[in-house]
Amino acid sequence: MLMTADTLITGREVLRPGWIDISEGRRIVRTVGAGPAPRPADRDLGAVVVVPGFVDTHVHGGAGADFSAMSTADTATAVAWHRHHGTTTLIASLVTAGQDELLRQVRALAEDVRAGLIDGIHLEGPWLSARRCGAHLPSLMRDPNPAEVRRVLDAGAGAVRMITLAPERDGALPAIASMVGAGVVAAVGHTEATYAQTRAAIDAGATVGTHLFNAMRPIDRREPGPIVALLEDDRVTVELITDGVHVDPAIYRHVTRSVGADLVSLVTDAMSATGMADGVYHLGPLAVEVVDGVARVAGTDTIAGSTATMDRAFRFAVAHSGLPRDEALALAVRQASINPARALGLPSPALVPGAAADLVVLDSDLAVAGVLRRGSWVIERGCEH
Repeated sequence: MLMTADTLITGREVLRPGWIDISEGRRIVRTVGAGPAPRPADRDLGAVVVVPGFVDTHVHGGAGADFSAMSTADTATAVAWHRHHGTTTLIASLVTAGQDELLRQVRALAEDVRAGLIDGIHLEGPWLSARRCGAHLPSLMRDPNPAEVRRVLDAGAGAVRMITLAPERDGALPAIASMVGAGVVAAVGHTEATYAQTRAAIDAGATVGTHLFNAMRPIDRREPGPIVALLEDDRVTVELITDGVHVDPAIYRHVTRSVGADLVSLVTDAMSATGMADGVYHLGPLAVEVVDGVARVAGTDTIAGSTATMDRAFRFAVAHSGLPRDEALALAVRQASINPARALGLPSPALVPGAAADLVVLDSDLAVAGVLRRGSWVIERGCEH
């Protein structure tokens, strides 16, 4: 299938006009190019921007469904919603839970990974700081006991891709080493750690900062804390929730300019209320109230995940980068697709020969007009296939 478009951003370059040839049988990118297509196109997409499929490495649910429900039907519902908004690679995130419940959740989602429904599991907890609990139940938080860490990894049988923990907890550094040794990305988040403790976690192998600024000890002039430690180390990729709620546009620009184009990942931290009306929902065991699209732990001012999708996060980045449009688009592609995949050791979504045929078609307002996943249309010009 040969497709042409006014603009094609491969993840490496901006092609205007551009074309992409996809192998029908193998559902991979055969080749791409700029200028006139080598033969008549099977599909001329017209005045659109084609970008690699989005990679969301931090998402808890959507369309009324929560990944902690241990139901393939719930998982499929949430995944379908996010795919319709351009996410072609999705890591399902779990919040803090008790030991037995956590093992059941991991085993259930591991089946969904093996079935190809999701691309891995992210454990956001339970080894977090109760002081920076966010939308997690503090009574369930605990130190990373080596035996429990091993049981969780065994339950995942290779499906766990990332674990967020607070490096100040007892046993955190050996736990990080154990995770990394098992091929799991260790992330720093929900933490009251000092600068020195965060540096020690990075030296032990932590390579991601979970939703930077949120549920983290803030920067102080005499105790820089985890934020500065994460930002100044080029071994670390930092997550930003660019939903217009979690971070100010100036923070997005500052972080991007500080660490460069390759070390920021856009994430949604989306919960079950994503795509739903305002009301009361649940994030794990906690009740969450959504008002005007903003999710907060019921009865508090604490933000509880988001109701964003990756296309919204992408548009935020383009609108607020402060760069000319082509540069802003290329940067947002790196942050929404290339960087998160690289940070978690996933196959690159760049539209290059041999890559999976995952792409998003965006209209002039950067709204999703089509999604191709593994060479098959999820939506095409707004119509389901």
